This record gives sequence, C-alpha cells and structure tokens, in this order.
Amino acid sequence: MHFVAVLNKNGGTFRTTDMAAFRQEAVAVFARHGHTIDCRVVAGGEVTEALEVAADEEGVDVLLAGGGDGTISTAAEVAFRTGKPLAVLPAGTMNLFARTLGIPLALSDALETLAGGQFGRADIATANGRPFVHQFGVGVHARLVRIRDGLTYHSRIGKMLASVRAVGATILRPPRFVAEVQTSHGLEKWEASGIEISNNPVGDWHIPYADTHDRGVLGVYVAKPMSEWALAKLMVAVLFGHWRTHPDVSEQEVREVVLTFPRRKRSAQAVIDGELIPLEPRVELKIHPAALTVIVPVGSLERSGALVDGGLPQ
Repeated sequence: MHFVAVLNKNGGTFRTTDMAAFRQEAVAVFARHGHTIDCRVVAGGEVTEALEVAADEEGVDVLLAGGGDGTISTAAEVAFRTGKPLAVLPAGTMNLFARTLGIPLALSDALETLAGGQFGRADIATANGRPFVHQFGVGVHARLVRIRDGLTYHSRIGKMLASVRAVGATILRPPRFVAEVQTSHGLEKWEASGIEISNNPVGDWHIPYADTHDRGVLGVYVAKPMSEWALAKLMVAVLFGHWRTHPDVSEQEVREVVLTFPRRKRSAQAVIDGELIPLEPRVELKIHPAALTVIVPVGSLERSGALVDGGLPQ
C-alpha cells in the first residue's frame, strides 16, 4: 500500500526532531512491512492544504497525519469527508485520539505499529457539521485554552508549562453560564461552569480521553457553577483521572444533543479538539458510528467489533 504522510513540523515532538532522519526511518520501516510512504513535512498553517492535496491524488491508499491533536483533528475531517483511511502518528502534547486508538506514543514504536497494523472503524462526532474526534467544550475548557494560547512557548514541555499557568489563571475566575440542553431525555436548563461533549465516553484513571473508539455514543459532562476552591479540586481530579467522583460533575450518554445559549456574549468561544472557535447560539452535536476508517494495532480485533479482519494488504 502507498501512504502519504503529512507531518506538522510545528507539532510538539517534531519541533525538536531531526525531520530528515525521521523521514528516512519512516521509509525504511514501511518498506520492511511491504509498503511505500511519501513524507511531506509542512508548517502548521499548511497542514490542511497538504492533507487535501494528498487525499485527491491517485494511488494514495492511506493518509498518515503526524502532529498534535489539532493536526489529527484536521486530518480526521479530511478523511471523513473523502473516505480515505487515516493513520495517526502521535507527535503532540497530549495525543488523545492516538491513545484512544491504542497507538504507542513513542514515534519509532508508532511507525512500526502503523506499518504493521490493520484497518478498523472509528466513530467521529460533529458540532454543527464540523467533525471532531475528541471533544467539544464551553466554559472552563475554552477559557483555559484561550489563556494558554496567549502565552509564549517553543516546545512540548513549554506548552505543558503554559497549560499549568493557564489552569491557575482560570481557577481565579471560574466561568458561569446558562445553557438549554435538548437530548432524548427531554429539554433541560443547566447553569454551569463547563460543558464537555466527547466522541465516546471518557475513561477513568487517566487524562481525559475515550477508552474505546466505537461505542457509538457521545459523553456529556456538566460541571455545575463552582467556587475557586471547588474548581481547583476538580482540575486536580481531572489530572489524576478521578473527576467522576467530584460531587458537582454529572454525566450521561446520548447519540445527539443540542445546546442553546440564551445569554451568550457575542465574543463567547468554544473549543473543539483543542482549537478555539466562535460559540454559536445553537450547537447540534451528533455521533457518526463507524464513519471513519483508521489504522489500529494488530490484535485490536479481540477487543472491538468495529474492525476489518486482517492486516494491511501489501
């Protein structure tokens, strides 16, 4: 099979990687598994165009995206729209979707896993038609990302330190807003500090990412309005993966949910897979079961019913 890899050189790990040497390693690994790979190293602002060009080329069997969660989200959108299979190379700070798919986080191990992997089916979600593979959030999460993006950092570690500073600043002024929520359970009115909608429910005892890619439901998480101290405790709980025990957090699982913000400010923002976007007055979120073809590690067949039998054809 022929892979085209679009590698975001501004992604966390790639900022300090010898990209010429990495390209040589990737070619050798994929050749050993009977495949060819064309590695295209681009800047962050060129990722979308590079992915779209690759998806339209003849002879391309799989799109491989290397970078952070924003790069992977963009690649998933292109793959979802064009029907191309997607391979996820974790080169960011959190690598949330790669964790969900079971891809090793070390780059060399990830190359071996992808080159020797198998096709599977993963769910993808949309917010007003915009695809996401991890999470859509308003309130606390959006404020944290806005503050972090206003800070300067030049490496993966720098981004992590900036996130810590952003958490501290967010805790000092917890957000508070009203949302009307329509699900299959009916219409509810929520007052909240944060609402998160995830593509598949988030797992326990680790940083927030879904343990499975194919349950076909959204996870809906609501944090009630809280004080600085309560929000600080929630942030610590999120870090250590036991936030579900927090008394001010509720959760449910649905296939669709509509959020309406009757008192929304014109400048209000949401965050989708780590990227800030304007918050629309009405947001319709849906899950699209098994709509994304991905490469997963061999052996995943035993733990998932949404996989295609066999390895990758050579």
